Amino acid sequence: MDIIFYHPSFDTQFWLDKLSQALPDARVREWKPGDNEPADYALVWHPPVDMLQGRSLKAVFALGAGVDSILSQLNAHPDMLPESIPLFRLEDTGMALQMQEYAVSQVLHWFRRFDDYHAQKQQARWQELDEYQREDFTIGILGAGVLGSKVAESLQAWGFPLRCWSRSRKSWPGVESFAGENELGDFLQGTRVLINLLPNTSETRGIINISLLNQLADNAYLLNLARGVHVVEDDLLQALESGKLKGAMLDVFSKEPLPASSPLWAHPRVAMTPHIAAVTRPNEAIDSIARTITKLEQGEPLTGQVDRTRGY
Repeated sequence: MDIIFYHPSFDTQFWLDKLSQALPDARVREWKPGDNEPADYALVWHPPVDMLQGRSLKAVFALGAGVDSILSQLNAHPDMLPESIPLFRLEDTGMALQMQEYAVSQVLHWFRRFDDYHAQKQQARWQELDEYQREDFTIGILGAGVLGSKVAESLQAWGFPLRCWSRSRKSWPGVESFAGENELGDFLQGTRVLINLLPNTSETRGIINISLLNQLADNAYLLNLARGVHVVEDDLLQALESGKLKGAMLDVFSKEPLPASSPLWAHPRVAMTPHIAAVTRPNEAIDSIARTITKLEQGEPLTGQVDRTRGY
């Protein structure tokens, strides 16, 4: 079989070598402009249109958990990837553990009031603060896919009330499930920490706006680990200034890198990281892709295929 690979920033030679080791019967090459030679599979991230257009492929693999960049390209170039060619995304490959580490560390940071103690340090104030109570620190997870389920699982050990919201109802032990637009308000009511792990779809863009934020518990926190386009940044700042939100931790932004002119940089109750909450781990990703290709070749059942109508 022939495999073509394209990623604008990965170490291409490392990936080619490791893929050749994992799939010794495959011929693996880096795709470059003008390469119109046959291929069976394509491994891509933000691929140029002409890489995929007109190819007769068995499958395309996105080198990340999100496929919104590919789906947005399809809106303008629907012939780039016909419906008959399955599109797969990375379901975990080490990302779940990274998300768990990030979410647990930040929730505990807020719960133990380390943000308040840091603010006191800036003022040279020595003052013991009242503790938060777990029963009043309800955590709500927007999005109940693979990563959402893993984050919920990691938080259960700490005894917080947990709830999730998604398109369809989930049956997770110890997690209250809300489903559909009609139950979003009930999900938000009383939520103290909102963790966003939604997919990027036309229905979810801009969902975290002032209307949604105002339905959270007072002095709530926002942790955005999904996509920047989910958050209306001006509304987020408004909620922070009004006191509705006590703090926000942001890993993703509507424009990346975040422009130096953004008021988020200087806001004292906004913390941020440069889109590193869960990065693709090459060895795990290559093993997963190799297993999936092997199953495809053998006609075995698969997971991770993207439903293009849903966007994930």
